[in-house]
Amino acid sequence: MKRELSNGCYDFINDEALEGLVSETKENETLVREIIAKSLNKEPLTVEETAALLAVTDKDLLEEIFNAARSLKKNVYGNRIVIFAPLYTGNLCENDCQYCAFRRSSSSTVRKTLEEKELIEQVEALEDSGHKRLILVCGEHSKYTPEYIAKTVETVYSVKKGNGDIRRVNINAAPMDTEGYKIIKAAGIGTYQIFQETYHHKTYGKYHPSNTRKGDYLYRLDGLTRAYEAGCDDVGIGALFGLYDWRFEVLAMVTHARFLMEKFGCGPHTVSFPRIRPSYGVELEEKYLVSDEDFKKLVAILRLAIPYTGMILTARETPEIRREVMEFGVSQIDAGTKLELGGYTSEKEQELNKEQFHIGDTRCMDEIIRELLKHDYIPSFCTSCYRAGRTGEQFMEFAIPGFIEKFCTPNAMITLMEYLLDYASPETKAEGMALIERELANYSHENREELKVKLNKTLLDGAHDLFF
Repeated sequence: MKRELSNGCYDFINDEALEGLVSETKENETLVREIIAKSLNKEPLTVEETAALLAVTDKDLLEEIFNAARSLKKNVYGNRIVIFAPLYTGNLCENDCQYCAFRRSSSSTVRKTLEEKELIEQVEALEDSGHKRLILVCGEHSKYTPEYIAKTVETVYSVKKGNGDIRRVNINAAPMDTEGYKIIKAAGIGTYQIFQETYHHKTYGKYHPSNTRKGDYLYRLDGLTRAYEAGCDDVGIGALFGLYDWRFEVLAMVTHARFLMEKFGCGPHTVSFPRIRPSYGVELEEKYLVSDEDFKKLVAILRLAIPYTGMILTARETPEIRREVMEFGVSQIDAGTKLELGGYTSEKEQELNKEQFHIGDTRCMDEIIRELLKHDYIPSFCTSCYRAGRTGEQFMEFAIPGFIEKFCTPNAMITLMEYLLDYASPETKAEGMALIERELANYSHENREELKVKLNKTLLDGAHDLFF
């Protein structure tokens, strides 16, 4: 079957070159410190510079990398953590990825596509817990057309329960052709996210049979290029760590980010780096599984390599790991996550034959928000950049000079105030109000008085959806 590719499409991942960098780059203390200084100046790193950081094994030099990542993260993102939830709408799949519980050859997986009524019930449950941002996830199947995805997005936006509303829907779905992206974009989506899973060609072929939708490496690699050409200027990349050498995957993701930046003037809005997790009926190979220490290292290095790219850490990881890596890299997490179809209205524990993989953080939304507050993070439900058109190149124009502080910190406080008033437990509300008071006292931007007005309108008048 002939499939559409972008203008001038080519395979920009050179396995031999990247593997050479992994195997041949030696630790160089002087060079590493020069690279760290460049990153702290908010300059994206080259692939070769990233390889130099990956080569570090000296404990003291590694600690310098971690400290630099902490500093950079605070400088670019402040103490905000953006909150979202995944919503699986259907797990029919024509792929046969050997690590996935949804693969087509799994006869014991319970298959389901949410009906409209069921979808509305799931969204209402998410709104009842305070969510404002969702990422819709579905299998790669002929039933899940661009029209199906667009209709699903429109349904989600239409659901209003009490003060609840979903203000931004992102997408994790199959690569589309240009017209497909246009249909989905017209529904008002935010980020379109596609994981390459593994950038290593031989490994990709091993896990993704050629007679499946996902079997065409180049078509998938080119997926977000087509998305840009169709007008989706807010995209997310990712790899599934544990399929191949994690150092190779880091270099490949940096290569992909630089490719998008050079071609479109804007790199990916987000990058994801999930570690492979146990799945129903799947036996994992252990050769390339990533240890906790290497995972922390890759997060810190990605933060330094792509300073302005949002970094997503999902509930695959345990609360302990999530708590630790938020300090030096992560800017977005999911909360109160359920992966099984219809899970947000179910009181049951995880049912592995109904979900894609086992999750490590099963805490409810309120508990996660309260912990963030206790560690002086501002949980943010902000979606203003999408709706104000600050995406793609325009987002970079605001972010690179540091002007993002004008929008992100005050919007985080306003959306947190909404959450505290509408959904929080008494304990969480007390923690949150105290944090807002501290943050406002330390906020010195020229729009401080306007922020106070918006916070008071939210607190005293019950105003909603105020933003800068």
